[in-house]
Amino acid sequence: MMHQWQFLCENRELLLHRMGHTPRAFVKTFGCQGNVADSEKIMGMLINMGCEQAEDEKQADIILYNTCAIRENAEIRLFSMVGELKRLKQANPSILIGLCGCMMQQDEVVRQIRKSYPFVELIFGTHVLHTMPELLNRILRGERRVVNCYEGEGRENRIAEHLPIQRGQGVQASLQIMYGCDNFCSYCIVPYVRGREVSREPEEIIREAKEIIAMGYKEILLLGQNVNSYGKGLEHPINFAQLLHQIEQLEGDFRIRFMTSHPKDCTRELIDLIAQSKKICHNIHLPVQSGSDRVLGQMNRRYTREHYLSLIRYAKEKMPDVTFTTDIIVGFPGETYEDFLQTLSLCQEVRYQCMFTFIFSPRPGTRAAQMPDPVPYKEKTKWLNELIAAQHKISEEDNRAMEGKVLSVLTEHPAQDREGWMVGRCENGMIIKFPAKDVRAGSFVKVKVTRGLRSEYEGELA
Repeated sequence: MMHQWQFLCENRELLLHRMGHTPRAFVKTFGCQGNVADSEKIMGMLINMGCEQAEDEKQADIILYNTCAIRENAEIRLFSMVGELKRLKQANPSILIGLCGCMMQQDEVVRQIRKSYPFVELIFGTHVLHTMPELLNRILRGERRVVNCYEGEGRENRIAEHLPIQRGQGVQASLQIMYGCDNFCSYCIVPYVRGREVSREPEEIIREAKEIIAMGYKEILLLGQNVNSYGKGLEHPINFAQLLHQIEQLEGDFRIRFMTSHPKDCTRELIDLIAQSKKICHNIHLPVQSGSDRVLGQMNRRYTREHYLSLIRYAKEKMPDVTFTTDIIVGFPGETYEDFLQTLSLCQEVRYQCMFTFIFSPRPGTRAAQMPDPVPYKEKTKWLNELIAAQHKISEEDNRAMEGKVLSVLTEHPAQDREGWMVGRCENGMIIKFPAKDVRAGSFVKVKVTRGLRSEYEGELA
């Protein structure tokens, strides 16, 4: 990292010379919260190189798109947006355009960019994010295009601590506790583009958590592809529940959320800790993907429907107020309508607060992309709509049932559509709007739910 800091300092002068003024940088993020956290590091490095943060591409001298590879639609959208940047480059040749992130770990995508988008000068992957100052330095010193998606010969993750971070405004801050994934679900490209699991040392996580609290953030979001498997490979054994306990013991007025959790690694020890804690939210994102054991086996999820439901039942026994969110894939290759009905019945039994639902998107290089997929997309769309309609009914019923209850709310920002109203997030994860002229963002308040809507509450200060 000392090597990279030298380039950070050198790039300040080179950027100023290239642009002729204080350079403005814009980083656009596609995809998950992990990508958001990466973009905060990228922007942190750019600001340390003397850049100012631009509000959009038209204002920027440096444009970086941090890409997502999880679904085909994300790739189609990205290529369309990159094509539109050509006009900006023609109007101002000094602009520097770069692409980074998960898509840049796919060889076929990089080949397409090399061939079709010659105005993209900088391409780098997730594993070399910390070397961005050096890569940018090569361009500023005259190289026409710099491409680096892997460090050395492999795609393994390396932990680069103490990178500068330009955190976003608001009350929540992300804290990455691990990188990569070892699960190799048959539909998922993440292990191929993000590499194998690597956990940060707990001391570094605690150090960063203290910094976040000292900066005034009121909610810490712990991130990892599978936070429940945190600790594997560390010299001194520690699991996710033990790490959570260390963080919740820190002094300060804050609360904790985490994502994403894999059901096969979710333990009763973790559930017990959440139930006993006064800082960990009783709101768990636990992706099930399917309610059919046959489909779960084809997905390589390594748990059964009954195991998943046993975790749900145990958590509800320990925390009657607990809420769950989930991810669902509809139309996995070979899935039948009978399989789909098992997913539907599971959702009706769990009664998720909300679901993130997707029609199966084949990812080249994954096992599922090679599986026979006879069900037409139109039929899968019907299944998806049926699932969404069922979830809407559950949400409306459960949210109305909350009317009259008093909840702990973290205020986030003034409501844009109602003067004098605030928007906050309840401990259970729901958004609530309520009149509060004299309440500041970042305050914990008690709010009584007066109206439960499909996707949010309305309330009044209790």
